[in-house]
Amino acid sequence: MLNEWLIFSLILLGIWLIVFILNKKSRKEILWTSLFTMSLGLTEPFFVPRYWSPSSLFNLALKTGFDIESLIFSFSIGGIVVSLYGFGKLKHKKMSGKEIHSKRHRFHFLILLSLPITFLLLYYFTKLNPIYSSFIAMAVLAVGTLLCRPDLKNKILWSGFLFLALYFVFFLSFNLVYPYAVERFWNLNNLSGILILGVPLEELVFGFLFGLSWGSIYEYIKWYKLLKNN
Repeated sequence: MLNEWLIFSLILLGIWLIVFILNKKSRKEILWTSLFTMSLGLTEPFFVPRYWSPSSLFNLALKTGFDIESLIFSFSIGGIVVSLYGFGKLKHKKMSGKEIHSKRHRFHFLILLSLPITFLLLYYFTKLNPIYSSFIAMAVLAVGTLLCRPDLKNKILWSGFLFLALYFVFFLSFNLVYPYAVERFWNLNNLSGILILGVPLEELVFGFLFGLSWGSIYEYIKWYKLLKNN
């Protein structure tokens, strides 16, 4: 049976498909990042029910913490966020061996691991709601990426703002169809309780920080530089 969380995720998947079709030159980047990001959907047990308790297929979210919708959601936003900056106007060039082995990149893998390490440390050793732990972890990854790869600063920053804008508009549209969803599924008593046009502040912070930390993840992991197409 269709539920709000599934529809939410499937609409995002539809946006992903449009982006994938239109952005011919970045399809490899989009697909790779989506598949990589889909693994984040397995973190859902950290957030249910402390952050929210959504309806899900077979009621999996409440029974196990895991759900199919989270995998679809993570897959979709991963591909969308890497394609927003310079839509269809960017191409990649592999960094040279000399560039890769420069002192600036000596913490390359530590920065990548900073996301799960920071989140898990905060989750197990503080009383923070896991959504706030994820904010700090994403911020650490974004700052680390920026320090290691200042050449990606434009994509890092613009991805944050562009995904925030897209996510906000998308959430507003979702609220028009399901005006009861936020109060029913989000655990507002454990959060700031601040709603911006009906959208939880935490969701907007998530959108910005996810774009900021994840928008250049493909270039960072694969050692690519960005070039503009003529």
